[in-house]
Amino acid sequence: MTHVRLPARMALPLLLVTGAATAQTPSTTPPAAQAAERAAFAWSASAYTYLVPDGADYLLPILTGDRGALHLEGRYNYEALEAASAWVGYNLSTGSEVTLDFTPMVGGVFGSTTGVALGYEATVGWKTLELYSEGEYLFDVEDPAGNFFYNWSQLSFAPAEWVFFGIVTQRTRVYDTDRELNRGPFVGFAYRAVNLTTFVINPDDAAATVIFAVEVGF
Repeated sequence: MTHVRLPARMALPLLLVTGAATAQTPSTTPPAAQAAERAAFAWSASAYTYLVPDGADYLLPILTGDRGALHLEGRYNYEALEAASAWVGYNLSTGSEVTLDFTPMVGGVFGSTTGVALGYEATVGWKTLELYSEGEYLFDVEDPAGNFFYNWSQLSFAPAEWVFFGIVTQRTRVYDTDRELNRGPFVGFAYRAVNLTTFVINPDDAAATVIFAVEVGF
């Protein structure tokens, strides 16, 4: 899921414009204020509403915080209904024309499911294309049969700054599905630091799962 970091399609142009302006205009921000800005966390929050046919609808909220290389994240209803997970990761970035952001993470899961997990989040951006993927392998400490690899990956194209669309794949056990890998199209709209996205999972089934997502960065 694109968790609320500003997507590369929006962040890269913003960085280029900001960098150019900084190079031409001397900074008037006091050194103490600049240090405070570097020390501040960048937060994001998202909520994914799952409408599941022949199943229980549910809300999947996610909160992230980033400061430099440090990445913190909390999730609920991600590994299982009424299960929460807390994560810590290390942010890595490289590239100019083609950009890569990669965050390896380790987390703990508690609630209806108890375990430890190893995960990652990665974004590859090139011009108006973006490939995002997140995955985790859960080690269930109570029942090895609960061990599972969860994954969400999406490829998006942004013909304009305010709209994007693409395809998504998902591997999950939170709701019942006959498919090992669920997939479908999505379309989203962006305004400043807010994204509104609709996903249609397995549209060729008799009844598709629909996901409405709201993402906010602050």
